[in-house]
Amino acid sequence: MEIIQLLISGLSQGCVYGLIALGFVLIYKATEMVNFAQGDIMMIGAFIAFTFVNILDWPFAWGLLATLGVMALLGALLERLLLRPMIGEPHFAVLMLTIGLGFILRTIAGERWGNEPRTLDVPYAGVVWRLGDVTIGGDDVAVVGGTLALCGLLYLFFRFSRLGVAMQAASQNQLAAFYVGIPVKRVFGLVWALSAALAACAGVLAPGAVIDPNIGFIGIKAFAAAIVGGLGSLPGALLGGLLVGVCEQFAGRYLWPGFSEVTAYVLLLAMLMIRPEGLFATMQQKKV
Repeated sequence: MEIIQLLISGLSQGCVYGLIALGFVLIYKATEMVNFAQGDIMMIGAFIAFTFVNILDWPFAWGLLATLGVMALLGALLERLLLRPMIGEPHFAVLMLTIGLGFILRTIAGERWGNEPRTLDVPYAGVVWRLGDVTIGGDDVAVVGGTLALCGLLYLFFRFSRLGVAMQAASQNQLAAFYVGIPVKRVFGLVWALSAALAACAGVLAPGAVIDPNIGFIGIKAFAAAIVGGLGSLPGALLGGLLVGVCEQFAGRYLWPGFSEVTAYVLLLAMLMIRPEGLFATMQQKKV
């Protein structure tokens, strides 16, 4: 029963990593940039949800929808004002820009909301189901169910919508997409908006919904999960997140204290040595 309990907790935490990793992959596939501020964008999304739900006393559903709208707008603005002018610059410059952006977002969050942990009021807080010796929390069900729902919506979006197809075309070949009439720069802005909204979902659904300016550092683990799954693969990002989350729980229980904190990086190093392209290889020729 202990193994089942650890598995449930690992899947719950892994879904959070997976949602953040999806944002990494979306931006990388579209722009070949790595956004190391993705975890801090998640943190800002959680604080904005806290503002709507706890401070303004909005119903949770309305607060969540408002948060997604605000974060989508923020993502689009970041791409337009900060990242678009960096087109053509070395990747290292873009990397340093996103790292600096993360520091700025943490500073803003600390000044605006304080550095002490806050708890987001969610309707499933305190809900517990017991199946024999196994305890299933409402937050575990929410994050797993929410992740499955979001993955289903993303599949439908990329499979059947014109905008989703345009995003895939732009990620395959920017020049060819431009020649067939796809507004590539606008599509990139929408990719950043979608990535920021996914990060906000991760912040709201995170088990326990405890928020402070430093929770964005889990974005580093999510990046490791994206590498493990395959940086260009959306299913790989989710699978990598689940793998990291489950391994962390088992490492924390059966290995020496503190090892769970470095489990993601151990998996990353092992994957880079064994299969550098990740679980889902995406080294494919671009279509024209």
